[in-house]
Formats: sequence, C-alpha cells, structure tokens
Amino acid sequence: MIGQYWAVIGLLAVAAFAIRVTGLIAGGRIRASHHAWMLDELPGLIVVSLVASSLAGQPLSTWIAAGLALGVAIGTNHVIATMAAGMAAFAGLAWLGV
Repeated sequence: MIGQYWAVIGLLAVAAFAIRVTGLIAGGRIRASHHAWMLDELPGLIVVSLVASSLAGQPLSTWIAAGLALGVAIGTNHVIATMAAGMAAFAGLAWLGV
C-alpha cells in the first residue's frame, strides 16, 4: 500500500481513540455535575423523538394506533404488549378501511 493510505488509516485510528477518550472524560464530568439527571432520561427522550418524527405526516389510522399503543404502554409498562396492541390496532383499522 501507498504511504498515503497508511497515513489515512493512522489518522482515523487516532481520531477514533480521541473520540472515545473525550467521551469518557466528558461522561465522567457530566455524571459528577448537577446535570446527571438528564442521562437517566436520555434513552426515553430519544425514543419519543424518533416516534414523534415518524408520526409526522401519517394518516389518521396511524395516529389512532399510536394513541392506543401509548395507552397500553402507560397501563401495562410492557414493551411486547404495547407493540402487539399497536400492530393489532393498525391492522384492524386497515381492515376496516379507516
């Protein structure tokens, strides 16, 4: 291989290592700060943002199924029951032509 390729590989390796070290240092400082509570809520916030952005522009049947799934999620706190209820609601509404 040409030396330029080795230089790019070395640069990428150093960059990957620097990103990981920076993440460890930043994570340690955030955990020690008064903003640590945000880390506990972050996974849920990411899921909510993904679901909300995927619902934008969807038909009414999708919103109804998502609302039913939200109700099941609040009531049962069970992921599989929530997915099953949402899928069943969506399929039922499609079958009814809504």
